[in-house]
Amino acid sequence: IGAYQVNVDWEDEQRKVTFLDTPGHEAFTAMRARGAKATDIAVIVVAADDGAKPQTVEAIDHARAADVPIIIAVNKIDKEGADPTRVRTELTQRDLQPAEWGGETEYVDVSAKTREGLDELLETISVVAELQNLKANPDADASGVVIESKLDPGRGPVVTVLVQRGTMRVGDALVGGPQWGKVRAMQDYTGKRVKTALPGDPVEVLGFDGVPDAGEFVQVVKSDKEARRQAT
Repeated sequence: IGAYQVNVDWEDEQRKVTFLDTPGHEAFTAMRARGAKATDIAVIVVAADDGAKPQTVEAIDHARAADVPIIIAVNKIDKEGADPTRVRTELTQRDLQPAEWGGETEYVDVSAKTREGLDELLETISVVAELQNLKANPDADASGVVIESKLDPGRGPVVTVLVQRGTMRVGDALVGGPQWGKVRAMQDYTGKRVKTALPGDPVEVLGFDGVPDAGEFVQVVKSDKEARRQAT
């Protein structure tokens, strides 16, 4: 559904890290236009054998527009011709000075193929989240952002929502831009039916009356009547 979660053991507790599939995702472009943000940390993946590409620069621009911390994952370090130092040098010219060189940007060398460095990447994300003091209140009225949406011939409007605050429940009335609805059903990223979604959870929501755009702010309101009234 464009967003996925992994479990991380962190300081004697298990946490979840939610990944949106790419900073080139349409939701980021929409966020940029609205001045909002869909994510708390941007992990930009750069191939160690190719170096920075135009899409890398675009991804950096998206992350900066969203005003979020940037982590660079230098991928494909297992390949012949891989040169992680070159990547660091190129991105230093983009004001992404590596922390190991006295800068502020965390770089992690990884290989998606051999899985080398992936634990370190998750640990680095956890450290940055801790330093940023990223927290949300699960007891508030739920709100979040539309990651993607579509009109399914069999199920009607299908809207992927990233819950950012509060707890969303089946039966909640909600509004997203000009669309409103009632949560008929929710599925997590594995396709499993769920009744609640906590801060950080990406869920596929059924029950909207139309298809809200990616990037729309979504919030739970007290009644269907109020949701209809707020939909503009």
